[in-house]
Amino acid sequence: MPFRKISRDLKLAAVRIYEHNLLPLHHILDCLQISESTFYCVLKLWNETGDVVRHNFGIRGQPCVLHFDDIDYLKRLIKHRPDWFLDELLYLLQTNRFILAHFTTIHCELFRANVSTKKLRIIAIECNDNLRSDFIRRMAEYRPEQLGFLDEVSKDERTFIRCRGKSRKGTRAVQRGVFVRGRRFSAEGLLTVDGMISNTVVEESMTRALFLHYLEHEVV
Repeated sequence: MPFRKISRDLKLAAVRIYEHNLLPLHHILDCLQISESTFYCVLKLWNETGDVVRHNFGIRGQPCVLHFDDIDYLKRLIKHRPDWFLDELLYLLQTNRFILAHFTTIHCELFRANVSTKKLRIIAIECNDNLRSDFIRRMAEYRPEQLGFLDEVSKDERTFIRCRGKSRKGTRAVQRGVFVRGRRFSAEGLLTVDGMISNTVVEESMTRALFLHYLEHEVV
């Protein structure tokens, strides 16, 4: 008989039918499609434990090296500096908590704690929350119609070349493009709630003199 997983209900039905003498053993085995050796193993387990399946309530594997406080220490380290490497966390554990563990253990414990690797979002260290709050407070004094935003953009022959593409595995993704920069143009525009109300285009870069001339004669 090929190997197959026998459900608990099927094993329990075989034992109950056998104990109540409802059918001969060979009929039970034929109807339920189980072997005689399997039946006697199930019957022995039933008589010893009162159940037809074996339960393993013991702890398997090696004892945990890192406990709750150690994992909480790792999470606090990562919260303070998300760019720690595993070997650096290993050194801090060994130095500050006197725990010798493998870096794979640290990786597994962090995975169980729902800590994953992500792309870092870099925030400027010069960012000052107080100055930002003061700027928001001062800008709130103006109505949306009184605000205008200036921005500059430049274009040359290489501007529209894409940096990423698709190709079959084992082959290079090749795309012909312009390598010569060519003529460069810079555009400046004023954006308000009514849309783009003023703009200018100059060849090469927007210099200070050209920018002041644009502000004086076209914006103001």
